[in-house]
Amino acid sequence: MKPMLPTYYPEAPNSKDWRYEVKYDGFRAILTIDSDTISISSRNEKELSPQFPEIIAYIKDLDLEDYLPLQLDGELVWLTNQAKADFFQIQWRGRLGKQSLISENARFSPCRFIAFDLLRISGKDVADKPMVERRELMLNMGEKLGLPTPDPNDKALIQLIESFDVLDIALNKVTLLDGEGIVAKEIRGAWQEGRRTTSWIKVKNWKTVSCFITALHKENGYVSLAVFKEGAVTKIGSVKNGLSARDKSILHQLIKQNASDEDAHFFYIHPSICIEVQFLHVYEENELREPQFSQWLLQTSPDECTWEKFVLGQYTFPETVQITSRDKPLWKTEGKQVVKVEYLHYLREVSAFFLPFLKDKLLTTIRYPHGTLDKERFFQKNKPDYAPDFIKTFMDEDIEYMLCNDIETLLWFGNQLALEFHAPFQKAGKTRPDEIVLDLDPPSIEYFSFAVKAAQEIKKVMESLRIKAFVKTSGNKGLQIHIPLPEDTFTYQETRIFTDFLGDYLTSSHPNDFTTERMKINRHNRLYLDFVQHSEGKTIILPYSPRGNSFAGVATPLFWEEVNESLQLKDFTIETIPNRIKRDGCAFMEYRLVDNGPAFLEVLSFLKQKKINN
Repeated sequence: MKPMLPTYYPEAPNSKDWRYEVKYDGFRAILTIDSDTISISSRNEKELSPQFPEIIAYIKDLDLEDYLPLQLDGELVWLTNQAKADFFQIQWRGRLGKQSLISENARFSPCRFIAFDLLRISGKDVADKPMVERRELMLNMGEKLGLPTPDPNDKALIQLIESFDVLDIALNKVTLLDGEGIVAKEIRGAWQEGRRTTSWIKVKNWKTVSCFITALHKENGYVSLAVFKEGAVTKIGSVKNGLSARDKSILHQLIKQNASDEDAHFFYIHPSICIEVQFLHVYEENELREPQFSQWLLQTSPDECTWEKFVLGQYTFPETVQITSRDKPLWKTEGKQVVKVEYLHYLREVSAFFLPFLKDKLLTTIRYPHGTLDKERFFQKNKPDYAPDFIKTFMDEDIEYMLCNDIETLLWFGNQLALEFHAPFQKAGKTRPDEIVLDLDPPSIEYFSFAVKAAQEIKKVMESLRIKAFVKTSGNKGLQIHIPLPEDTFTYQETRIFTDFLGDYLTSSHPNDFTTERMKINRHNRLYLDFVQHSEGKTIILPYSPRGNSFAGVATPLFWEEVNESLQLKDFTIETIPNRIKRDGCAFMEYRLVDNGPAFLEVLSFLKQKKINN
């Protein structure tokens, strides 16, 4: 079955006769489910199900009996956040041929099917019904099956598109989360197989770059694009689309007449012709995704087409998010400068995984008004007078704490140069911890191997007690062990009984390596088991928070198999973490699904009894 296709327009229609959906950058697919078969068919009618076994397995666990045969139209995606999918990642998955690699990636970094239309349900064709009726049927089914709207932090691998009745709300969400664009759908429109129709209109979230032309390909007509980076001509891709036939003819003649050189494939030209090009995203190799000619820049000199402007142009934000000093340097790592807008983009890229740990926590942030290139910094708890009204707060002991529960607030914090996010071990309004965090603090980064050893020893103890523990880097020089607990169940006094037992066990077993001595002078190059840090009123760095250190470190969730002698803290930075999540997934994905309550209660009861007996 060939899918129905949208028509591209520069702007979307804006009326009550239309609804608006996020456009995800992935593989268009038709999902067909029968009582004994599941098929995922591509736009070119290629069977994709062998490449995405995680989706097939998820479907088999759904109770779909009342809805079969079922057919859904949608997009196969790797979700970055609620409004953005990574095309490179889904393309890479689609090209994997080795079954062991497919299975490994399906487990750690699963893809999802975003359903945006219903074609058949309970064996009945509904494609000819109006869009709003098809959507209502799909939503009713999704509600009964527990299918969420798009979210990479949700374990559901079939998710249902979110639909908006106000254009500006849809556009704001896409711009806010750096999505590909939107699709406007006429509410009375039927689904038409294989047709490109104007009842579906797609609008792209374009970025722009000012660049100059360096070459013309003789056969395919593409022109090569570049900018100046530290005085050197640096290629950023090539473009062919968007030029009218007349403009294309003029451009080709200009290049040929002014060519400085040529070979079998190209005419080459010195930097002289400047143009503006639209694009969606930038690949890792700095190649433009879907480049399209926008306009001639007749008044622009090639010297004005710089790498710095290209970097800044990659990151757009809606007017609702006020960004100041976009090019302000925050970190300088190994000669590379990280500017504010790149930091804000990091926060946006990891927001789906970061925000669940920030939600409803009384935050203490560390702000660096001049970035980490300056030593000045200060702690902030209270909401300042200039904070926007949309930021939620919670009063606690005369402090109006700010809560970071959404992407707008997170980006506001980032714009204020809050580079570190610390929080207590319980949510706002609670007095009992919902986790234990054990801080493994070596005397310096040169002794990091002690943190690895301590983490491995703690893991052995936790496994023997049937308690599930998670591990992350601190982002500075150590590691931290997280043990999730059920909310409102155990007191800080009870968790102290456990941490005292664990500290005593580790220091007695490895007295030359570990200590609970609080005075640095008495530690003698041993790793400090900072278990005292886990107490009421104390805070800990949150997973995915950056650090204000020289290498732009990030407090990064790890998989236990990574905790070995080859682990290097400087591999985990704001530059590497977004791609790490795409490649390996989030090691804390199941953090809030773990129930350590029964096992922890059993251990605690034993320790309490032992204390009484002694």
